[in-house]
Amino acid sequence: MHEERTISTVSGWLMLPLVIVLHAVSILLLIRGIGGGDAFRLIAGIVLMVVAFIMWGGFFIVNPNEARVMLLFGSYKGTCKRNGFGWTNPFMTKTPISQRARNLNGERLKVNDKDGNPIEIAVVVVWQIENTSQAVFDVDDYEEYVTTQSEAAVRHLASAYSYDGGDEELTLRGTTEEINERLEAELQERLSRAGVKVVEARLSHLAYAPEIAGAMLQRQQAHAVVAARQKIVEGAVGMVEMALKELGDRDLADFDSDRKAVMISNLLVVLCSEHAAQPVVNTGTLYQ
Repeated sequence: MHEERTISTVSGWLMLPLVIVLHAVSILLLIRGIGGGDAFRLIAGIVLMVVAFIMWGGFFIVNPNEARVMLLFGSYKGTCKRNGFGWTNPFMTKTPISQRARNLNGERLKVNDKDGNPIEIAVVVVWQIENTSQAVFDVDDYEEYVTTQSEAAVRHLASAYSYDGGDEELTLRGTTEEINERLEAELQERLSRAGVKVVEARLSHLAYAPEIAGAMLQRQQAHAVVAARQKIVEGAVGMVEMALKELGDRDLADFDSDRKAVMISNLLVVLCSEHAAQPVVNTGTLYQ
C-alpha cells in the first residue's frame, strides 16, 4: 500500500515571467545570430528556445477539492493539494484526481435474504477519495472498484439478515439504522484499500421480489391480525378481572361460579367483538 505524501511546488505566477523572458531572449539571440552570422548566438538561441518550451510543461492548475499526483519517470514523488497556479519539474506526470464527495446510486439487486426469500435491494453510497496515492496505484480503476465492492457488500449484507422478523433480532426492514451502520462499516473496510472514505451509506430500496410479494404481504397481514387479537384479548381479560374485583370489593353483587362464568363470557364477547354489542334485557333469572 502506498502512503500519501505532500510535495512542495513553486508558484506558477513566479515562474511565468521567467519563462516569458527566456522566450524573449531566445528570439533575440536567434535574430542576431541569423542576421550577424554568429553561430554561437544562433545555437544559444535555439537552446534557450527549447528550454523555454520544456518549462511550459511544468505549469499546472489545482482546483478546489482536487489534487495532482506527481510521478517522475514512474516514481511517485508526492501529491499537491494546494489550490491555484503552480509549477514543478516539467518531466513530472501530473495526474489530476477529484476529492469531491460523489454519489453512487446502486442498481436494484435481486438477492436472497438469510431465510432464502428473494428480495430486491439497492443502496446509496456517498464517498470521496481520502488517500490519492492508494486510489491511483493500489487499484486499477477506483470508480469501478467502488461500484463492484459496493455491490458485493450489499449482497453479503442481504444474505446475513432476514427481511423481516421479531422485535428481538436485527432485520433489514425493522432495524434500518443498525443495518445502515453495518453497511457503512463493511463498505469502509472494503474500500479502504483504494483510499476511499465512505461518508454515508443507506438502503434506498428494499422489497420482496415480485414473485413472492403477494404471499409475503398476506403473511404479514396475518401476523398483524394475530398480534392485534392477542393484544385485544390481553386487554379484555384485564378489564374483566378488574370489573369482577371492583364489584366484589364494593359488595355490589355476589356471584357464584355459574354467574361469574356467564358474566366473563358476556364481557369478553363485548370487548373482543369487532361489531357493536346488542344489549339484551333479561326479565327473568339466570336459571329460567
